[in-house]
Amino acid sequence: MTGIGYDEVFLKHGIAEHPERPQRLLVAVQRLEETGLLAEMLRLPVRAATLEELTMLHDPSYVDEVRLLSEMGGGDIDLDTRATRGTWEAACAAAGVCIDAARAVYSRDLDNAFCMVRPPGHHAREHTGMGFCFFNNLGLAAEALIRDGCRRVALLDFDGHHGNGTQESFYHRADVLYISLHQSPLFPGTGAADEIGVGEGAGLNLNIPVPRHTQDMHYLRVFDELILPVLAAYEPEIILVSAGFDPHFRDTIVQLSLTARGFFLMTVGLMTAARDLCGGRLMMALEGGYDLQIGLPESVEATMRALMRKPEADWAPLDHVPHPEETARISAAVDATIAMHRERLA
Repeated sequence: MTGIGYDEVFLKHGIAEHPERPQRLLVAVQRLEETGLLAEMLRLPVRAATLEELTMLHDPSYVDEVRLLSEMGGGDIDLDTRATRGTWEAACAAAGVCIDAARAVYSRDLDNAFCMVRPPGHHAREHTGMGFCFFNNLGLAAEALIRDGCRRVALLDFDGHHGNGTQESFYHRADVLYISLHQSPLFPGTGAADEIGVGEGAGLNLNIPVPRHTQDMHYLRVFDELILPVLAAYEPEIILVSAGFDPHFRDTIVQLSLTARGFFLMTVGLMTAARDLCGGRLMMALEGGYDLQIGLPESVEATMRALMRKPEADWAPLDHVPHPEETARISAAVDATIAMHRERLA
């Protein structure tokens, strides 16, 4: 059974004019209802993360800041990240359900799970939020599993932006493998291929920056030739995924060229890896994705179909034909990154 972590509490955060707005979840859930997928999923109970859980990765004074900003009606963490009256409740619930879903998958109470949460989490740092994020939902889930006794967690991030907050949390550690596949250059400006971890975490931070307009074919090559072999070598006990759908070609914040079919095939690959490496334990949570007409709803549907072992559907193809020279340029850049990592990991 596939679990879904969703609750209307996630709609309480934010404003309609912000790119990371409540309507994101409404269109995605509506798509799951229309396709009949939602009715076949197990709705997970949603509860707020405790102060003890939030401070596993975040400084208590910062956690207090988020709470007080919400109580006062809202305020800015930075230029992109604004708390509103409902932020504290939504952000605590997002972290709580991600922790619980990861535990349910790890204990095999669920086959897999997807947490349809907001605000997202992968930019949230120890002392501050940024990039629309307040608490690091999947980072906290990974930390909870480690404290429960899990020895190795793999955390893959295919959002179009590098998850700097997640990288910082585990950069020095061997118990979490962090892999990020993202556009570069792009906010937040981190995620270079030579950021590989330090100390016990050396070699366990894998950044795969790709250029603008990178397509499905390039992402799938990176999966087959780099990500899946690295996962196999690490032998995780569970795979967590920061599932950002802003790499979709219709997204207005990221300039990548993936289709919903690309997300479907990546998830199929992760399902296979999870089956072979960790008893099928795979848990995903929503990060970015801002096109409300096609990009986000189709990509969420595609990912859910893969998790539920259903066939792919008829999703929108690329709305332009890439120039052969551009495709060749992207392929050369991806080839160079794969070769560099292979040489380093050999």
